[in-house]
Amino acid sequence: MSEALADRRIPNGDDYLSADELATLTPAALVARTAALRPLVAEHAAEAERLRRPVDAVWDALRASGYFYVYVPRRFGGLEFDPDTYISATLPIAEACPSTAWAACFAAEHNWLIAQLPEATQAEIWGHFPYVISPSCASPPGRAEPVDGGFRLTGRWKWGSGVMHADWVMLNAMVPVPDGAPPDVRMFILPAGDVRVIDTWQMAGMAATGSNDIAVEDVFVAEDYGFAVGPVRSGRGHGRAIHGHGLYGSPMLPNLCVTAAIPALGAARGAIALCRERLTSHVKMGASSTSVEKPAAQMRLARADILARSAELAIRSVARENIAVGAIDEPEQTVERIRLRAQVAFAVQQCVDAVRTCCEAVGSSVHSLSNPLQRMLRDVQVMQSHIVYDQDIATELHGRALVGLPPNSALL
Repeated sequence: MSEALADRRIPNGDDYLSADELATLTPAALVARTAALRPLVAEHAAEAERLRRPVDAVWDALRASGYFYVYVPRRFGGLEFDPDTYISATLPIAEACPSTAWAACFAAEHNWLIAQLPEATQAEIWGHFPYVISPSCASPPGRAEPVDGGFRLTGRWKWGSGVMHADWVMLNAMVPVPDGAPPDVRMFILPAGDVRVIDTWQMAGMAATGSNDIAVEDVFVAEDYGFAVGPVRSGRGHGRAIHGHGLYGSPMLPNLCVTAAIPALGAARGAIALCRERLTSHVKMGASSTSVEKPAAQMRLARADILARSAELAIRSVARENIAVGAIDEPEQTVERIRLRAQVAFAVQQCVDAVRTCCEAVGSSVHSLSNPLQRMLRDVQVMQSHIVYDQDIATELHGRALVGLPPNSALL
């Protein structure tokens, strides 16, 4: 029995902004545009969960806002804004629907990965696609058999966030190496039309991300449409050589950690706003005044707010510091990358705690399926399960580094 395929919506590619339109987009203007989309995203959040993908009207509005140009290099017509602007532009989306923001912010950030491809490939791709919507899937890695001019790629990957509106797909694969050496891990990019997207995404939270499985069988990928992952982990890939030592020369995993943390932070901020509003009208059975007048409710709201503010400071600090870490050589850099990962993992836990605290403050109605707070709680609990936020792994790695022991994980 064949597996069901997902109902994808590969972009037509007829809605890119003109050069003149992009020229008006300052960092402040981009943030203002995404902030203006918050009501639209919130209005469609329940529908996105039901559809198990971002709603087309929301996605089209995001495309029109210019958001997806944020990490495209300027030399190829993009905005190349700083990480703080990227975070600030993503947060309004995440406050309204963390799942939609997850798909959107990874789609935007994965243009950073395209900047790690050979220069001619970047020019060719961005020459036809001013920005790319693409998932980036690493687990489980596929297999790439070397052939004349490139590789034959086969595999099935999980966690395809962004694939439902993708025009390209980025996939990790193992390239066999002779003489018994460890396989070479490479990331390949191929048109979305060359892959099958299998309808597997049935989740209690993050349902609207549409992170379905991706399958490829014996598809040819040219040599220059891929890059070795190893150098990019430490910011020593093509991005550094072509675009300089700044944004595109920063280490890969901390960038991923920050990207995945923004929707959790948005959920925390969104939950605090909903909680504050609810407390003004909520009256507990047997009480004679609204909950907003109760010290216990005020304390819960305050705790949630401080948790979210502390998490935001940490996430923004890691995003900035990671650019500087790219200038550090090994083995010292690995120690810093481990620390940055642990800091973001801790911040994400603070975001989860903030949402839980809000839910505990507003009574049983929070569990109604019509209440957006319950969806935010389910979303952040699933987000927290991402491997980069595993508290045990992240803190063990950091502890080992503090006492001078080598890392015991390959995810660095």
